[in-house]
Amino acid sequence: MRVLLMTGKGGVGKTSVAAATGLRCAELGHKTLVLSTDPAHSLADSFDLELSHEPRLVKPNLWGAELDALMELEGNWGAVKRYITQVLQARGLEGVEAEELAILPGMDEIFSLVRMKRHYDEGEFDVLIIDSAPTGTALRLLSLPEVAGWYMRRLYKPFQAVSAALRPLVEPIFRPVAGFSLPDKAVMDAPYEFYEQLEALEKVLTDATTTSVRLVTNPEKMVIKESLRAHAYLSLYNVGTDLVIANRIIPDSVSDPFFQRWKEQQSKYREQIHENFRPLPVKEIPLFSEEMCGLEALERLKETLYADEDPAQVYYKETTLRVVQEADHYSLEVYLPGIPKDQVELSKTSDELNIRIGNHRRNLVLPQALAALQPAGAKMEDDYLKIRFAAR
Repeated sequence: MRVLLMTGKGGVGKTSVAAATGLRCAELGHKTLVLSTDPAHSLADSFDLELSHEPRLVKPNLWGAELDALMELEGNWGAVKRYITQVLQARGLEGVEAEELAILPGMDEIFSLVRMKRHYDEGEFDVLIIDSAPTGTALRLLSLPEVAGWYMRRLYKPFQAVSAALRPLVEPIFRPVAGFSLPDKAVMDAPYEFYEQLEALEKVLTDATTTSVRLVTNPEKMVIKESLRAHAYLSLYNVGTDLVIANRIIPDSVSDPFFQRWKEQQSKYREQIHENFRPLPVKEIPLFSEEMCGLEALERLKETLYADEDPAQVYYKETTLRVVQEADHYSLEVYLPGIPKDQVELSKTSDELNIRIGNHRRNLVLPQALAALQPAGAKMEDDYLKIRFAAR
């Protein structure tokens, strides 16, 4: 299966691009699912038809679906949700309030990952196109497998073992006092089973032959800056971007003086997009004279965007992470385009290297050759953060 993640700042047109990409893939004979994981769904509006949680046939070889987080929650987290509801009810909350509070913040984001993994495992489709949430939320999604792994290894597994041993001894005393039972094995196992799914999904997301991110941007200063940050953070999580799509460019045929200043600014920003994202390929889409809503409009967008190309191809293969052996030391090289060295914080604990850029952090489990060494300096060169490792 080929997985294409469409992301970008809110309002740049990624849903229309995702839908048009799906049309072209289906036209070429690929069984294609376009799945919206954005809580503010607009995929149904783009196709101009009703969509639900389960895939619906849009046209031959093309299906569409909009994630229902509550249905995913019940299917994957039902035992935990029921236990949290029981605890809250024992503390005096009414049924509906307890049910609502049992849905933890961010669960809809988490279960969009689970849904992706399920479609990947089932292998029913040739191409899975994700119309994802805006950039910030999408990046948090991509960091979940690694963050969850840290907590599971360090905290949850030891707690799970202790809980299993103490439950038979403590339960007879605990329940009469607290009014609810201690979590049983089904409840305790659910988070770790869920983490195992995320861990398996990470292998899919970081396989450049399977998964590619398509960054949708507009020729505007703030949008370009966010797109550049997103590209760097995606590289931090070892997720490859293979294409940048610059949307809503005012055509040369527009001669109204009102748009002259806009066209001049866009010309400057178009140059910046090509220059700052090089060597990534950039496709440009004009600002159409109509709303991209309905299959006829999407067909025009599809032709403009892809012509006779296959969108399922890998347009560019990035090497986001590599280990280089030199004469007397090793270097770990992380692709961080556009990030100054003074914005990067490094620390090492045991066999893990912590890389922090602003609010984004990645804990890299180091290969054995580097785990016994210590960072001995770092520099930015050709958009790679090159970290030198040497003996203690």
